[in-house]
Amino acid sequence: MPTVDIMEATNSGVLKDLEPREVFRFFEVLTSIPRGSGNEEQVANWVVDFARSCGLEATKDDLHCVLVRKPGQGGLENAAPLILHGHLDMVCEKAEGVEFDFVKQPLSLVVDGEYISAAGTSLGADNGIGVSYILALLESKDIPHPPLEAVLTAMEEKGKVGAGQFNVGQLVGRRMIDFNWITDEEILAGCSGDVTFTVDVPGEFEPVPVDLTSARSLEVRGLNGGHCEFDIQLERANALQVLARAVHKLAGAHELRISNPFGGAQNSAIPADASAVIVFGDADTDSIEALIVELDGELKREYELSDPAIRVELKSAIRPDSAFSRGAGLRLMSILRLIPHGVISWNLHVPGRVETSNNLGTVRPTPEGARVMSTVTSALTSRKHELVERIQALVALAAGGVVFELYGLDAAEFPYRPDSELLAAASEAYRDVLGKEPNIEVSQCSLELGMFSKRVPVADIISIGTELQALHSSAERVNHKSVERVWPLIKSVVSRLG
Repeated sequence: MPTVDIMEATNSGVLKDLEPREVFRFFEVLTSIPRGSGNEEQVANWVVDFARSCGLEATKDDLHCVLVRKPGQGGLENAAPLILHGHLDMVCEKAEGVEFDFVKQPLSLVVDGEYISAAGTSLGADNGIGVSYILALLESKDIPHPPLEAVLTAMEEKGKVGAGQFNVGQLVGRRMIDFNWITDEEILAGCSGDVTFTVDVPGEFEPVPVDLTSARSLEVRGLNGGHCEFDIQLERANALQVLARAVHKLAGAHELRISNPFGGAQNSAIPADASAVIVFGDADTDSIEALIVELDGELKREYELSDPAIRVELKSAIRPDSAFSRGAGLRLMSILRLIPHGVISWNLHVPGRVETSNNLGTVRPTPEGARVMSTVTSALTSRKHELVERIQALVALAAGGVVFELYGLDAAEFPYRPDSELLAAASEAYRDVLGKEPNIEVSQCSLELGMFSKRVPVADIISIGTELQALHSSAERVNHKSVERVWPLIKSVVSRLG
Protein backbone atom coordinates (compact mmCIF):
# COMPACT_ATOMS: atom_id res chain seq x y z
CA MET A 1 0.00 0.00 0.00
CA PRO A 2 1.17 3.57 -0.56
CA THR A 3 2.42 5.43 2.49
CA VAL A 4 -0.14 7.68 4.17
CA ASP A 5 1.59 11.02 3.64
CA ILE A 6 -0.04 12.93 6.49
CA MET A 7 0.70 13.70 10.12
CA GLU A 8 1.40 10.66 12.31
CA ALA A 9 -1.55 8.27 12.28
CA THR A 10 -2.79 7.11 15.67
CA ASN A 11 -4.80 4.17 14.33
CA SER A 12 -2.03 1.84 13.15
CA GLY A 13 -2.94 -1.71 14.05
CA VAL A 14 -6.15 -1.06 16.00
CA LEU A 15 -8.17 -3.14 13.54
CA LYS A 16 -5.43 -5.59 12.52
CA ASP A 17 -7.12 -8.64 14.06
CA LEU A 18 -10.56 -7.99 12.57
CA GLU A 19 -11.86 -9.87 9.55
CA PRO A 20 -11.98 -9.29 6.66
CA ARG A 21 -8.48 -7.87 6.93
CA GLU A 22 -8.39 -6.86 3.26
CA VAL A 23 -11.29 -4.47 3.98
CA PHE A 24 -10.39 -3.20 7.45
CA ARG A 25 -6.84 -2.25 6.53
CA PHE A 26 -8.28 0.20 4.02
CA PHE A 27 -10.81 1.51 6.52
CA GLU A 28 -8.04 2.09 9.05
CA VAL A 29 -6.08 4.13 6.51
CA LEU A 30 -9.17 6.20 5.65
CA THR A 31 -9.76 7.05 9.31
CA SER A 32 -6.19 8.32 9.51
CA ILE A 33 -6.74 10.86 6.71
CA PRO A 34 -8.81 13.99 7.48
CA ARG A 35 -11.71 13.95 4.98
CA GLY A 36 -14.53 16.20 6.06
CA SER A 37 -16.70 17.54 3.25
CA GLY A 38 -14.65 20.06 1.29
CA ASN A 39 -11.39 18.65 2.67
CA GLU A 40 -11.03 15.56 0.47
CA GLU A 41 -7.81 16.42 -1.36
CA GLN A 42 -5.54 14.26 0.80
CA VAL A 43 -7.74 11.19 0.68
CA ALA A 44 -8.38 11.58 -3.07
CA ASN A 45 -4.64 11.82 -3.72
CA TRP A 46 -4.08 8.73 -1.59
CA VAL A 47 -6.67 6.72 -3.53
CA VAL A 48 -5.20 7.78 -6.88
CA ASP A 49 -1.69 6.83 -5.72
CA PHE A 50 -2.96 3.49 -4.41
CA ALA A 51 -4.77 2.66 -7.65
CA ARG A 52 -1.79 3.55 -9.79
CA SER A 53 0.45 1.42 -7.57
CA CYS A 54 -1.86 -1.47 -8.51
CA GLY A 55 -1.36 -0.69 -12.20
CA LEU A 56 -4.83 0.78 -12.62
CA GLU A 57 -5.98 3.87 -14.47
CA ALA A 58 -6.96 6.59 -11.98
CA THR A 59 -7.93 10.24 -12.33
CA LYS A 60 -9.11 13.02 -10.02
CA ASP A 61 -11.09 16.15 -10.86
CA ASP A 62 -10.88 19.64 -9.40
CA LEU A 63 -13.33 18.87 -6.58
CA HIS A 64 -11.40 15.66 -5.74
CA CYS A 65 -13.85 13.10 -7.10
CA VAL A 66 -11.90 10.01 -8.16
CA LEU A 67 -12.45 7.59 -11.05
CA VAL A 68 -10.56 4.28 -11.14
CA ARG A 69 -10.85 1.73 -13.94
CA LYS A 70 -9.98 -1.94 -13.58
CA PRO A 71 -10.26 -4.65 -16.29
CA GLY A 72 -12.52 -7.61 -15.68
CA GLN A 73 -11.00 -10.82 -14.35
CA GLY A 74 -11.79 -14.44 -13.54
CA GLY A 75 -13.63 -15.12 -16.80
CA LEU A 76 -15.68 -11.92 -16.78
CA GLU A 77 -13.28 -9.86 -18.85
CA ASN A 78 -15.82 -9.32 -21.63
CA ALA A 79 -18.86 -8.72 -19.44
CA ALA A 80 -20.69 -5.40 -19.42
CA PRO A 81 -18.87 -2.87 -17.20
CA LEU A 82 -20.03 -2.34 -13.62
CA ILE A 83 -19.88 1.02 -11.84
CA LEU A 84 -18.99 0.89 -8.13
CA HIS A 85 -19.96 3.96 -6.13
CA GLY A 86 -19.16 5.47 -2.75
CA HIS A 87 -18.28 8.90 -1.37
CA LEU A 88 -14.98 9.96 0.15
CA ASP A 89 -16.17 12.60 2.60
CA MET A 90 -17.60 12.28 6.09
CA VAL A 91 -19.68 14.35 8.49
CA CYS A 92 -17.49 15.86 11.21
CA GLU A 93 -19.26 15.82 14.58
CA LYS A 94 -17.69 15.77 18.04
CA ALA A 95 -19.14 15.18 21.45
CA GLU A 96 -19.70 18.11 23.77
CA GLY A 97 -16.47 19.13 25.47
CA VAL A 98 -14.23 17.25 23.02
CA GLU A 99 -11.41 19.25 21.46
CA PHE A 100 -10.66 17.89 17.99
CA ASP A 101 -9.40 19.36 14.70
CA PHE A 102 -11.02 17.46 11.81
CA VAL A 103 -8.77 19.27 9.32
CA LYS A 104 -5.54 17.99 10.86
CA GLN A 105 -6.11 15.10 13.23
CA PRO A 106 -6.70 11.42 12.41
CA LEU A 107 -9.59 9.73 14.18
CA SER A 108 -8.90 7.66 17.28
CA LEU A 109 -10.51 4.24 16.79
CA VAL A 110 -12.12 2.20 19.55
CA VAL A 111 -13.21 -1.45 19.30
CA ASP A 112 -15.86 -2.45 21.85
CA GLY A 113 -17.36 -5.89 21.31
CA GLU A 114 -18.85 -6.05 17.83
CA TYR A 115 -18.61 -2.30 17.25
CA ILE A 116 -15.98 0.14 16.02
CA SER A 117 -16.34 3.80 16.93
CA ALA A 118 -14.13 6.88 17.23
CA ALA A 119 -13.28 8.39 20.60
CA GLY A 120 -15.44 11.50 21.00
CA THR A 121 -16.11 12.05 17.29
CA SER A 122 -18.03 10.75 14.32
CA LEU A 123 -16.41 7.74 12.69
CA GLY A 124 -16.84 8.31 8.97
CA ALA A 125 -18.02 4.74 8.42
CA ASP A 126 -20.55 6.63 6.32
CA ASN A 127 -19.12 6.12 3.72
CA GLY A 128 -15.64 4.88 4.68
CA ILE A 129 -16.76 1.26 4.93
CA GLY A 130 -18.32 1.39 1.47
CA VAL A 131 -15.16 2.93 0.00
CA SER A 132 -13.11 0.22 1.71
CA TYR A 133 -15.11 -2.52 -0.03
CA ILE A 134 -14.45 -0.81 -3.35
CA LEU A 135 -10.71 -0.46 -2.69
CA ALA A 136 -10.52 -4.14 -1.71
CA LEU A 137 -12.20 -5.11 -5.00
CA LEU A 138 -9.78 -2.91 -6.93
CA GLU A 139 -6.82 -4.55 -5.20
CA SER A 140 -8.07 -8.13 -5.59
CA LYS A 141 -6.45 -10.59 -7.99
CA ASP A 142 -8.69 -13.60 -7.43
CA ILE A 143 -12.27 -12.27 -7.23
CA PRO A 144 -14.13 -12.73 -10.55
CA HIS A 145 -15.76 -9.48 -11.63
CA PRO A 146 -16.69 -7.51 -14.78
CA PRO A 147 -14.67 -4.47 -15.87
CA LEU A 148 -15.00 -1.97 -13.01
CA GLU A 149 -15.43 1.79 -12.98
CA ALA A 150 -15.05 2.96 -9.37
CA VAL A 151 -16.56 6.42 -8.82
CA LEU A 152 -15.68 7.95 -5.44
CA THR A 153 -17.38 11.31 -5.10
CA ALA A 154 -16.52 14.32 -2.93
CA MET A 155 -18.76 16.64 -0.92
CA GLU A 156 -21.65 14.18 -0.93
CA GLU A 157 -22.59 15.35 2.54
CA LYS A 158 -22.77 18.97 1.37
CA GLY A 159 -25.50 18.78 -1.23
CA LYS A 160 -23.82 16.18 -3.47
CA VAL A 161 -21.67 18.92 -4.93
CA GLY A 162 -18.94 16.63 -6.29
CA ALA A 163 -21.37 14.30 -8.02
CA GLY A 164 -23.19 17.26 -9.50
CA GLN A 165 -20.14 18.36 -11.47
CA PHE A 166 -18.58 14.92 -12.07
CA ASN A 167 -18.00 14.27 -15.78
CA VAL A 168 -20.37 11.35 -16.29
CA GLY A 169 -19.40 11.26 -19.97
CA GLN A 170 -16.35 9.28 -18.88
CA LEU A 171 -18.50 6.34 -17.79
CA VAL A 172 -19.19 3.36 -20.03
CA GLY A 173 -21.13 1.25 -17.52
CA ARG A 174 -24.91 1.30 -17.37
CA ARG A 175 -25.33 -0.67 -14.15
CA MET A 176 -24.11 0.34 -10.73
CA ILE A 177 -23.71 -1.01 -7.21
CA ASP A 178 -23.62 1.65 -4.52
CA PHE A 179 -22.21 0.91 -1.05
CA ASN A 180 -23.69 3.85 0.85
CA TRP A 181 -26.38 1.97 2.77
CA ILE A 182 -26.76 1.37 6.52
CA THR A 183 -27.84 -2.22 7.13
CA ASP A 184 -27.08 -5.75 5.94
CA GLU A 185 -30.68 -6.86 6.50
CA GLU A 186 -31.86 -5.58 3.13
CA ILE A 187 -30.94 -4.53 -0.38
CA LEU A 188 -31.78 -0.93 -1.27
CA ALA A 189 -33.65 -0.81 -4.57
CA GLY A 190 -35.07 2.72 -4.60
CA CYS A 191 -34.52 6.05 -2.85
CA SER A 192 -35.59 9.66 -2.64
CA GLY A 193 -33.96 12.75 -4.07
CA ASP A 194 -32.94 15.98 -2.39
CA VAL A 195 -31.92 19.57 -2.90
CA THR A 196 -30.04 21.95 -0.62
CA PHE A 197 -30.55 25.69 -0.37
CA THR A 198 -28.94 28.60 1.44
CA VAL A 199 -30.45 31.76 2.90
CA ASP A 200 -28.10 34.72 3.36
CA VAL A 201 -29.24 37.29 5.89
CA PRO A 202 -27.49 40.70 6.01
CA GLY A 203 -26.36 41.64 9.49
CA GLU A 204 -26.71 45.41 9.10
CA PHE A 205 -23.80 45.54 11.54
CA GLU A 206 -23.66 48.51 13.85
CA PRO A 207 -21.86 49.50 17.05
CA VAL A 208 -23.40 47.97 20.15
CA PRO A 209 -25.40 50.66 22.00
CA VAL A 210 -23.43 51.99 24.94
CA ASP A 211 -26.16 51.12 27.45
CA LEU A 212 -25.98 47.42 26.50
CA THR A 213 -23.05 46.62 28.74
CA SER A 214 -23.39 42.89 29.46
CA ALA A 215 -22.70 39.95 27.17
CA ARG A 216 -23.41 36.24 27.45
CA SER A 217 -23.07 33.25 25.15
CA LEU A 218 -26.56 31.82 24.70
CA GLU A 219 -26.03 28.10 24.09
CA VAL A 220 -28.23 25.14 23.14
CA ARG A 221 -26.58 21.86 24.11
CA GLY A 222 -27.23 18.17 24.84
CA LEU A 223 -29.33 17.31 21.80
CA ASN A 224 -29.13 13.94 20.07
CA GLY A 225 -28.94 15.32 16.54
CA GLY A 226 -28.73 12.53 13.98
CA HIS A 227 -29.10 11.87 10.26
CA CYS A 228 -31.32 14.26 8.35
CA GLU A 229 -33.16 11.37 6.67
CA PHE A 230 -33.00 8.26 8.84
CA ASP A 231 -33.78 10.17 12.06
CA ILE A 232 -35.94 13.04 10.83
CA GLN A 233 -39.18 11.34 11.94
CA LEU A 234 -38.00 10.91 15.54
CA GLU A 235 -39.23 14.39 16.60
CA ARG A 236 -35.86 15.45 17.94
CA ALA A 237 -35.26 19.10 18.70
CA ASN A 238 -33.51 21.32 16.18
CA ALA A 239 -30.86 23.38 17.99
CA LEU A 240 -31.14 26.29 15.53
CA GLN A 241 -34.85 26.63 16.11
CA VAL A 242 -34.42 26.34 19.87
CA LEU A 243 -31.80 29.11 19.73
CA ALA A 244 -34.17 31.32 17.74
CA ARG A 245 -36.98 30.61 20.18
CA ALA A 246 -34.74 31.66 23.08
CA VAL A 247 -33.66 34.89 21.39
CA HIS A 248 -37.25 35.82 20.60
CA LYS A 249 -38.28 35.12 24.19
CA LEU A 250 -35.56 37.43 25.49
CA ALA A 251 -36.04 40.13 22.84
CA GLY A 252 -39.75 40.25 23.60
CA ALA A 253 -38.96 41.47 27.10
CA HIS A 254 -35.62 43.30 26.78
CA GLU A 255 -33.52 45.38 24.44
CA LEU A 256 -30.67 43.22 23.14
CA ARG A 257 -28.37 42.54 20.17
CA ILE A 258 -26.88 39.33 18.82
CA SER A 259 -23.58 38.45 17.20
CA ASN A 260 -21.74 35.35 15.96
CA PRO A 261 -24.71 33.01 15.38
CA PHE A 262 -23.36 29.49 14.93
CA GLY A 263 -24.98 26.07 14.92
CA GLY A 264 -25.16 22.62 13.38
CA ALA A 265 -22.37 20.47 11.96
CA GLN A 266 -23.60 20.04 8.40
CA ASN A 267 -26.75 20.41 6.33
CA SER A 268 -27.16 16.62 6.29
CA ALA A 269 -27.20 16.33 10.11
CA ILE A 270 -29.96 17.39 12.49
CA PRO A 271 -28.28 20.23 14.42
CA ALA A 272 -27.38 19.17 17.96
CA ASP A 273 -25.93 22.46 19.17
CA ALA A 274 -26.17 26.18 18.50
CA SER A 275 -25.06 29.43 20.07
CA ALA A 276 -25.02 33.20 19.71
CA VAL A 277 -23.59 36.03 21.75
CA ILE A 278 -26.29 38.28 23.19
CA VAL A 279 -25.66 41.79 24.50
CA PHE A 280 -28.05 43.48 26.91
CA GLY A 281 -28.27 46.01 29.71
CA ASP A 282 -26.75 45.05 33.06
CA ALA A 283 -30.02 45.77 34.84
CA ASP A 284 -31.73 43.04 32.79
CA THR A 285 -29.35 40.27 33.83
CA ASP A 286 -31.54 38.67 36.48
CA SER A 287 -34.63 38.75 34.29
CA ILE A 288 -32.79 37.26 31.30
CA GLU A 289 -31.36 34.47 33.44
CA ALA A 290 -34.83 33.72 34.81
CA LEU A 291 -36.35 33.59 31.33
CA ILE A 292 -33.69 31.11 30.19
CA VAL A 293 -34.31 28.91 33.25
CA GLU A 294 -38.02 29.01 32.43
CA LEU A 295 -37.41 28.06 28.78
CA ASP A 296 -35.01 25.30 29.80
CA GLY A 297 -37.73 23.73 31.92
CA GLU A 298 -40.27 23.97 29.10
CA LEU A 299 -37.90 22.27 26.66
CA LYS A 300 -37.11 19.45 29.06
CA ARG A 301 -40.82 18.70 29.32
CA GLU A 302 -41.43 19.00 25.60
CA TYR A 303 -38.52 16.77 24.60
CA GLU A 304 -38.39 14.40 27.59
CA LEU A 305 -38.60 11.39 25.26
CA SER A 306 -36.80 12.46 22.08
CA ASP A 307 -34.09 14.74 23.55
CA PRO A 308 -34.03 14.29 27.34
CA ALA A 309 -30.60 15.92 27.77
CA ILE A 310 -31.57 19.17 26.04
CA ARG A 311 -30.55 22.35 27.82
CA VAL A 312 -30.34 26.08 27.19
CA GLU A 313 -27.80 28.02 29.20
CA LEU A 314 -25.92 31.27 29.47
CA LYS A 315 -22.12 31.39 29.69
CA SER A 316 -19.67 34.24 30.02
CA ALA A 317 -18.70 36.04 26.83
CA ILE A 318 -16.66 39.03 25.72
CA ARG A 319 -18.82 42.01 24.78
CA PRO A 320 -18.42 42.62 21.02
CA ASP A 321 -17.89 46.11 19.67
CA SER A 322 -20.44 45.58 16.90
CA ALA A 323 -23.41 43.29 16.38
CA PHE A 324 -26.41 42.65 14.15
CA SER A 325 -28.87 45.52 14.17
CA ARG A 326 -31.93 44.71 16.22
CA GLY A 327 -34.02 44.31 13.06
CA ALA A 328 -31.45 42.10 11.32
CA GLY A 329 -30.99 39.89 14.37
CA LEU A 330 -34.71 39.31 14.75
CA ARG A 331 -35.03 38.77 11.00
CA LEU A 332 -32.45 35.97 11.15
CA MET A 333 -34.12 34.39 14.16
CA SER A 334 -37.54 34.58 12.49
CA ILE A 335 -36.18 32.80 9.43
CA LEU A 336 -34.73 30.06 11.63
CA ARG A 337 -38.05 29.61 13.41
CA LEU A 338 -40.29 29.71 10.34
CA ILE A 339 -38.44 27.53 7.83
CA PRO A 340 -40.18 24.17 8.35
CA HIS A 341 -38.04 21.43 9.86
CA GLY A 342 -38.92 17.74 10.07
CA VAL A 343 -41.48 15.56 8.31
CA ILE A 344 -43.63 17.43 5.80
CA SER A 345 -45.56 14.46 4.38
CA TRP A 346 -45.67 10.67 4.70
CA ASN A 347 -45.41 8.25 1.79
CA LEU A 348 -48.86 6.75 1.21
CA HIS A 349 -47.45 4.22 -1.29
CA VAL A 350 -44.86 2.85 1.15
CA PRO A 351 -46.48 2.91 4.61
CA GLY A 352 -44.24 4.01 7.44
CA ARG A 353 -41.85 5.90 5.17
CA VAL A 354 -41.40 9.65 5.02
CA GLU A 355 -42.18 11.10 1.61
CA THR A 356 -40.94 14.67 2.06
CA SER A 357 -38.91 16.34 4.81
CA ASN A 358 -36.70 19.33 5.42
CA ASN A 359 -33.60 19.52 7.60
CA LEU A 360 -32.70 23.03 8.74
CA GLY A 361 -29.05 22.14 9.15
CA THR A 362 -26.61 24.98 9.84
CA VAL A 363 -26.20 28.67 10.52
CA ARG A 364 -22.80 30.32 10.14
CA PRO A 365 -21.59 33.90 10.56
CA THR A 366 -20.39 35.55 7.36
CA PRO A 367 -18.67 38.91 6.72
CA GLU A 368 -22.05 40.23 5.57
CA GLY A 369 -24.23 38.64 8.26
CA ALA A 370 -25.19 34.96 8.46
CA ARG A 371 -25.83 32.02 6.15
CA VAL A 372 -28.45 29.34 6.79
CA MET A 373 -28.22 25.99 4.98
CA SER A 374 -31.04 23.45 4.69
CA THR A 375 -31.81 20.24 2.76
CA VAL A 376 -35.17 19.09 1.38
CA THR A 377 -35.58 15.35 0.74
CA SER A 378 -38.47 13.78 -1.16
CA ALA A 379 -39.50 10.65 -3.03
CA LEU A 380 -41.22 12.93 -5.56
CA THR A 381 -39.35 15.60 -7.50
CA SER A 382 -42.49 17.71 -7.89
CA ARG A 383 -43.21 17.63 -4.14
CA LYS A 384 -39.59 18.51 -3.39
CA HIS A 385 -39.71 21.51 -5.71
CA GLU A 386 -43.09 22.59 -4.33
CA LEU A 387 -41.67 22.72 -0.80
CA VAL A 388 -38.62 24.64 -2.00
CA GLU A 389 -40.89 27.17 -3.70
CA ARG A 390 -42.93 27.56 -0.49
CA ILE A 391 -39.79 28.20 1.53
CA GLN A 392 -38.53 30.63 -1.09
CA ALA A 393 -41.81 32.54 -0.89
CA LEU A 394 -41.60 32.59 2.89
CA VAL A 395 -38.03 33.91 2.81
CA ALA A 396 -39.04 36.63 0.33
CA LEU A 397 -41.43 38.02 2.93
CA ALA A 398 -38.48 38.72 5.23
CA ALA A 399 -37.20 41.45 2.87
CA GLY A 400 -34.14 43.30 4.22
CA GLY A 401 -31.88 42.02 1.45
CA VAL A 402 -32.29 38.35 2.40
CA VAL A 403 -31.19 36.09 -0.49
CA PHE A 404 -32.38 32.52 -1.21
CA GLU A 405 -30.23 30.31 -3.48
CA LEU A 406 -30.09 26.65 -4.41
CA TYR A 407 -26.81 24.96 -3.49
CA GLY A 408 -25.13 21.94 -5.04
CA LEU A 409 -26.98 19.24 -6.94
CA ASP A 410 -30.73 18.94 -7.34
CA ALA A 411 -30.61 15.18 -6.90
CA ALA A 412 -33.40 13.15 -8.44
CA GLU A 413 -35.03 10.17 -6.78
CA PHE A 414 -34.23 6.65 -8.01
CA PRO A 415 -37.50 4.74 -8.47
CA TYR A 416 -37.83 1.07 -7.58
CA ARG A 417 -37.50 -1.38 -10.51
CA PRO A 418 -38.92 -4.80 -9.65
CA ASP A 419 -37.42 -6.23 -12.88
CA SER A 420 -33.85 -5.16 -11.97
CA GLU A 421 -31.26 -7.75 -13.06
CA LEU A 422 -28.83 -6.49 -10.41
CA LEU A 423 -31.49 -6.89 -7.74
CA ALA A 424 -32.17 -10.45 -8.91
CA ALA A 425 -28.46 -11.34 -8.84
CA ALA A 426 -27.94 -9.71 -5.43
CA SER A 427 -31.01 -11.43 -3.97
CA GLU A 428 -29.78 -14.81 -5.20
CA ALA A 429 -26.33 -14.17 -3.72
CA TYR A 430 -27.92 -13.02 -0.45
CA ARG A 431 -29.83 -16.28 -0.15
CA ASP A 432 -26.75 -18.38 -0.99
CA VAL A 433 -24.27 -16.51 1.22
CA LEU A 434 -26.38 -15.38 4.17
CA GLY A 435 -28.93 -18.17 4.07
CA LYS A 436 -32.07 -16.06 4.12
CA GLU A 437 -34.31 -13.94 1.97
CA PRO A 438 -33.28 -10.27 1.82
CA ASN A 439 -35.70 -7.47 2.53
CA ILE A 440 -36.06 -5.16 -0.46
CA GLU A 441 -36.06 -1.55 0.72
CA VAL A 442 -37.38 1.59 -0.96
CA SER A 443 -36.07 4.33 1.30
CA GLN A 444 -36.91 7.88 2.30
CA CYS A 445 -33.21 8.73 2.18
CA SER A 446 -31.50 10.52 -0.70
CA LEU A 447 -28.37 8.98 -2.15
CA GLU A 448 -26.54 9.83 -5.35
CA LEU A 449 -28.28 7.01 -7.23
CA GLY A 450 -30.86 9.24 -8.89
CA MET A 451 -28.15 11.51 -10.21
CA PHE A 452 -26.47 8.64 -12.03
CA SER A 453 -29.75 7.25 -13.35
CA LYS A 454 -30.69 10.62 -14.84
CA ARG A 455 -27.34 11.91 -16.07
CA VAL A 456 -25.50 8.85 -17.46
CA PRO A 457 -28.11 7.27 -17.64
CA VAL A 458 -27.50 4.19 -15.51
CA ALA A 459 -30.49 1.91 -15.97
CA ASP A 460 -29.92 -0.57 -13.14
CA ILE A 461 -28.80 0.40 -9.63
CA ILE A 462 -28.87 -1.21 -6.19
CA SER A 463 -27.17 -0.41 -2.90
CA ILE A 464 -25.62 -2.94 -0.52
CA GLY A 465 -25.06 -1.86 3.07
CA THR A 466 -23.46 -2.63 6.40
CA GLU A 467 -24.88 -2.14 9.89
CA LEU A 468 -24.12 1.47 10.84
CA GLN A 469 -25.59 3.27 13.84
CA ALA A 470 -25.95 6.91 14.93
CA LEU A 471 -24.77 8.29 11.59
CA HIS A 472 -23.74 11.95 11.45
CA SER A 473 -23.20 12.05 15.22
CA SER A 474 -20.35 11.59 17.67
CA ALA A 475 -21.90 8.22 18.63
CA GLU A 476 -21.52 6.82 15.10
CA ARG A 477 -20.36 3.21 14.97
CA VAL A 478 -20.11 0.23 12.61
CA ASN A 479 -20.65 -3.44 13.41
CA HIS A 480 -17.48 -5.24 12.31
CA LYS A 481 -19.31 -8.57 12.31
CA SER A 482 -21.64 -7.05 9.73
CA VAL A 483 -18.62 -6.19 7.58
CA GLU A 484 -17.50 -9.81 7.94
CA ARG A 485 -20.91 -10.94 6.66
CA VAL A 486 -21.22 -8.42 3.85
CA TRP A 487 -17.81 -8.85 2.22
CA PRO A 488 -18.49 -12.45 1.03
CA LEU A 489 -21.89 -11.23 -0.21
CA ILE A 490 -20.26 -8.47 -2.28
CA LYS A 491 -17.73 -10.90 -3.75
CA SER A 492 -20.54 -13.30 -4.64
CA VAL A 493 -22.66 -10.59 -6.28
CA VAL A 494 -19.92 -9.20 -8.54
CA SER A 495 -18.85 -12.73 -9.57
CA ARG A 496 -22.38 -13.42 -10.91
CA LEU A 497 -22.48 -10.41 -13.25
CA GLY A 498 -21.43 -12.09 -16.50
